[in-house]
Amino acid sequence: MMKFASKMWQMLFYCLTAALVVYSIGLAVTTNFNMGNLMVWLLAAVLTVYAIWQRPLHRWFHATTPGRIVWWILVVGSIVYALLVGFVAVSGYANPPTGQEKAIIVLGAGLRRDKPSTLLRFRLDKAYEYAVAHPDVLVVTSGGQGRDEWVPEGQAMRDYLIEKGLDPERVIAENASTSTEENFAFSLELMRQYGVDENTPIAYVSNAFHCYRAGRYAQRAGFTTVTSLPAATPWRSVLPCYLRESLALAYYWVFKTSSSGPMHALVGFLDLNKRFFYK
Repeated sequence: MMKFASKMWQMLFYCLTAALVVYSIGLAVTTNFNMGNLMVWLLAAVLTVYAIWQRPLHRWFHATTPGRIVWWILVVGSIVYALLVGFVAVSGYANPPTGQEKAIIVLGAGLRRDKPSTLLRFRLDKAYEYAVAHPDVLVVTSGGQGRDEWVPEGQAMRDYLIEKGLDPERVIAENASTSTEENFAFSLELMRQYGVDENTPIAYVSNAFHCYRAGRYAQRAGFTTVTSLPAATPWRSVLPCYLRESLALAYYWVFKTSSSGPMHALVGFLDLNKRFFYK
């Protein structure tokens, strides 16, 4: 019976590994290169290596001192990472809108040429629902132009909401930001022209996994009364988004800002868009 159960678990592991490899290939051919996708690829590579060399690795992990040390590091690291993922999964729903907000900020999340990505459309559709239900709310679409984007995100987002039916007079675009911190800081400067300041109740729209960290950056920008409007996440983006956000959250807790720390230096060295790490 024990041998049968062991074989079943082994077959399940092989099936999960194969599914993850297929999923990783799908990400490679259908989405942009980013930190979340990289983490999925690394996870798939690690599981594949273990699946192929399972017996010698198992002996090394349990029969040698260096192997046991590495094994426990992996176990503890996996537990900590799982707890981070769990926190990300629930924290985005902890600060819902009150209905008293005077403005909402929709955070950018990438374009496909000049059209919102699927992830971004989820945010925009959530913002549209709230704006329709609260016709006096000012809507700010926030996001600069990435290296592979044809127009600034803020402009494409504004066009999307207007095409859905929002009055152009109540939708303004912030087109310069390259990180979540800048989303809030630059949006605040723009909103002042419309009578909204840091003490005005506002809500921000992002996917649920991103809402906790976004809220911390909103406070750093000076907003005193801010709530979150969490949007869903497309199913094929759940794994890379949650893996990436858990790492970004740990980074935030250490450095508090995306403008400092070793990751910032790496971004500059490689001349990569900040969204690879922070968005």
